[in-house]
Amino acid sequence: MDIASIDEFDVAGKRVLLRVDINSPLDPETKRISNENRLNKSIPTIADLAAAGARLVIIAHQGDVLDYHNLITTEEHADKLSEKLGRPVAFIDDVAGPAARARITELQDGEILLLDNIRIYGEELSSFELAVKQTPAEMTQTYLVRHLAPLFDLYVNDAFAAAHRNAPSMVAFQELLPSAGGRLLIREVEMLQSVAVDPKRPCVFALGGLKISDAFSMMSQVLSQGTADLVITSGVTGEIMLLASGHSLGSGSENFVSDRGLETFVPIAKDYLERFPGQILTPTDVAIDDAGRHELPVTALPVDDLIIDIGEETIARYEEILAGAQTIFVNGPPGIYEREEGAEGTRRLWNAVAASSGTTVIGGGDTVASAAAFVDLDDISYVSTGGGALVRYLSGAELPLLKAMRRRDG
Repeated sequence: MDIASIDEFDVAGKRVLLRVDINSPLDPETKRISNENRLNKSIPTIADLAAAGARLVIIAHQGDVLDYHNLITTEEHADKLSEKLGRPVAFIDDVAGPAARARITELQDGEILLLDNIRIYGEELSSFELAVKQTPAEMTQTYLVRHLAPLFDLYVNDAFAAAHRNAPSMVAFQELLPSAGGRLLIREVEMLQSVAVDPKRPCVFALGGLKISDAFSMMSQVLSQGTADLVITSGVTGEIMLLASGHSLGSGSENFVSDRGLETFVPIAKDYLERFPGQILTPTDVAIDDAGRHELPVTALPVDDLIIDIGEETIARYEEILAGAQTIFVNGPPGIYEREEGAEGTRRLWNAVAASSGTTVIGGGDTVASAAAFVDLDDISYVSTGGGALVRYLSGAELPLLKAMRRRDG
């Protein structure tokens, strides 16, 4: 890997700027952090840098324009990090202004300071990224980078979940400072390389869920590149594949698809089925909500009731495939797992993944949430913090962060 590790630098007495992704779900009523997974994942890098005597300053975001309800201060994050580290993490309600800069220069060896939410600056918002196209070199003139970079000896990025973001805090500091990847960033890339570059065979991708754009962006890449030996489909992804195979689903499911504009994926699915014969498996039976769970073969479709899950025959077939796989990647649950009548496929496939002796990798909010509902996440080889970044990586897209980190060698 051509990304430097923090182990390559002597950080004792040095000011280190660490970019993490601790963007966390909030309770809608209390506005308090409701899931601490990303906070937990950030601990090893923070702990190691502080223990090595770095004067450590952490920058992070919380919320964005599209989820403005989550755009709050990072003060609670500092409290949570203090508890987890067993040492103080100071907080200042400033990012790169005079107060923050003064506090940074006062730091002593081993001290940790978390700055406020960097998205108080417009240049860090996703809407800015979309509207104003800047190169990393141009971003060095943004307020954040101009005022913080001169204060530091080293920039460390541990924010893989935001690796798809072309933002100053992610790609511009590398232009001005020696840079290294944190423990989490390097671990994430290593695990995804083990899936995308040289997976143990057979390699199976299990693609389901509602966000089918993710599934379709990955499917062509992993099959055309020979990464995946087999793709098993379920959820709305499986329904689109059934439509592409010539099956009519019925009004309930077809209205669900058309109301969300997902029928545009049907021609793409037809193309995939033709280009990769025998490598994309579709459900042979489904479950519908007919005053409770009712299963029927796809040959009995169409029906007016909504499809809520895959059926027993499909579940058993997919279980057997997963049991024989040496590498498994999962994105999206097979059914409406939040309802008991739609949970059987998700429950059993997640148990098959957890029982696998091979390498198992998952990521994405709904994927992780569905797995956590039925299995111990410790039984999964790797749970990625990434959603969009993970999908783009496995889709063959170049991630701005990784490009910026590799640029250190010219």
